[in-house]
Amino acid sequence: MTETFVLVPGMWLGGWVWDGVAARLREAGDEAIAVTLTGVGERAGEDADLERHVADIIEAARGRDNVVLVGHSYGGLPVTAAAARIPVSRVVYVDSGPLPDGTRQLDMGPPPESTEAVPPRPWEPADDPELLAGLDDEALALLRKRSTAHPYASVAQPLHRGGTLNPPATLIACTFSPEQIAEMRAAGHPFFAAMADDVVIRGLPTGHWPMLSEPDRLADLLRARGA
Repeated sequence: MTETFVLVPGMWLGGWVWDGVAARLREAGDEAIAVTLTGVGERAGEDADLERHVADIIEAARGRDNVVLVGHSYGGLPVTAAAARIPVSRVVYVDSGPLPDGTRQLDMGPPPESTEAVPPRPWEPADDPELLAGLDDEALALLRKRSTAHPYASVAQPLHRGGTLNPPATLIACTFSPEQIAEMRAAGHPFFAAMADDVVIRGLPTGHWPMLSEPDRLADLLRARGA
């Protein structure tokens, strides 16, 4: 069965970051739509909150069959809301997850210095070796060249699903192992409070941007169904 993958990037990055993965999905016979969220990438400068990004995803999926929503990092938040509002075949979270209602991206780390826009990270492996693991010089240069500031309102607005649909979900764990995630869930970590028991967790040991560090393996895992 041919599937349509709607690929949603995390902060600072446009749909271009999925180019390698999208090409591999198409080579395998599937469709791939890489979304550039409002206010980021070639759409930089436009105002956008989290709900605007949910609408971006719903629009990208409109009229498509067998849709698989894929959310990386911050992209998991708008993907979670979109998946609750429109019928999709399944959802895949890449180093992200189905966070509880009320969660904000701001809750994931120290607050930005400005409320205008969140500037890109410096992309320096020496400062962040775990998250940037696996990225070669070419990938790092691309990230430095093409990253743009991310709309502040989108990281400050709390998640609100606004729907009741609950499609099957997979979590591709890169910077945490499946075993670490299982331990955090067992300990009652709030970030996993909305994760159903039947969520499939697959490991892809690499840094936080596997679409650049491991595009082949990531594409294979996106296409994998079931347990």
